[in-house]
Amino acid sequence: MLVKKSRVQTFDDWIDYFHQWRVDIGYPTDLIGADYTFETKLSELESDEVEFGHFAGQRKWEKVSDIPDQRIKDALLHLIEFQGDTEFASVEQQKGLLERAPTKYDLDSMLRVNREEMRHGWQMGYLLVTHFGDAGKQRSERLLTRRASERTRLLGSFNEPVNNWLDFFTYTDFIDRDGKYQLNMLSRSAFAPLAQSMRPMLQEEAFHLLTGNAGLMRIVKAGVIPTAIIQKYFNKWISTAYDLFGQDESSTAYWAYLWGVKGRYDEHLFDAAPDMNKINDVSRNQYYKEVAAIVDALNKNIKPDQQKLVMPDIKFNRAVGMYAGQPYSVTGELLSPEEYEKHKMDVVPNEADVQFVINLEKEKTPWIVDPNQPATPAR
Repeated sequence: MLVKKSRVQTFDDWIDYFHQWRVDIGYPTDLIGADYTFETKLSELESDEVEFGHFAGQRKWEKVSDIPDQRIKDALLHLIEFQGDTEFASVEQQKGLLERAPTKYDLDSMLRVNREEMRHGWQMGYLLVTHFGDAGKQRSERLLTRRASERTRLLGSFNEPVNNWLDFFTYTDFIDRDGKYQLNMLSRSAFAPLAQSMRPMLQEEAFHLLTGNAGLMRIVKAGVIPTAIIQKYFNKWISTAYDLFGQDESSTAYWAYLWGVKGRYDEHLFDAAPDMNKINDVSRNQYYKEVAAIVDALNKNIKPDQQKLVMPDIKFNRAVGMYAGQPYSVTGELLSPEEYEKHKMDVVPNEADVQFVINLEKEKTPWIVDPNQPATPAR
């Protein structure tokens, strides 16, 4: 079978397609800022040696030709393509909100988030084109041809609509938080250029998490959007974030760890060897605990007449893993398929919920605390 030759032959070619992608998705590129330059960033390695897995103690691989097995090369291609796909998808999902920013501060924050996500996709494109030959060039091109709006992005969260700013803040707090986990797990990869790419991305990702968490706190303190509606957005996004950690017993995660290309979250803090069949689940459970603490902090600022926010059960609305497609309620109860469909319509945002927030945005109602005028916390 003939393989279609990629239009990308050099990284400069890819950069041309990157700029065309911004035009094609209708991103207002003039808002990015003339002083911002897209660039490749590589940090120093924390260790020159492979830090875990079968090759631990050997020198990290600087070039693809150093990698001892074709299967490892294929695994790296897979990881880099998926990471890059999420970065471009998030920009596509969020770009429609720029005209309804509640404050200039929020507009500037979203623009920074978007351009840094673009840069992260740029970084993955660089790795694919520079290191992985024709296969990498083909995958780098695909990063720019899939569309979140057409639901052709590789992971479920990145095909979901981001309809309003409550969506955006929930997304950046919880979906970008999964991104922090993924980047952290790649930061000690045996493939040196991938590991070197992670620290600058993690530093930029920290601002995205701050944007989301501060935005949600400002919404809660304002007390205009009922927490019953906020809860529906939590149910929507946190449940899809659970899926982003992958299968519960994953052969992909097993081999990625054994080959040293993707570790556990905060791998350097572990003393004991991992349960190789539970690598994804360990990270997913750590994520659950971190997000639960964030929800607890938000609850301390909810007005007394509003219901408290809660975590959706880890079995709810799953498309990946042992609970995929099973009719568990948002509180973890097993329902009949018919009961589940009705239940789901009640616990995730419906059209009226979406439009409620959009109307607040359009009417310029003070539904979120101005960052320069913090509200008094609820007592």
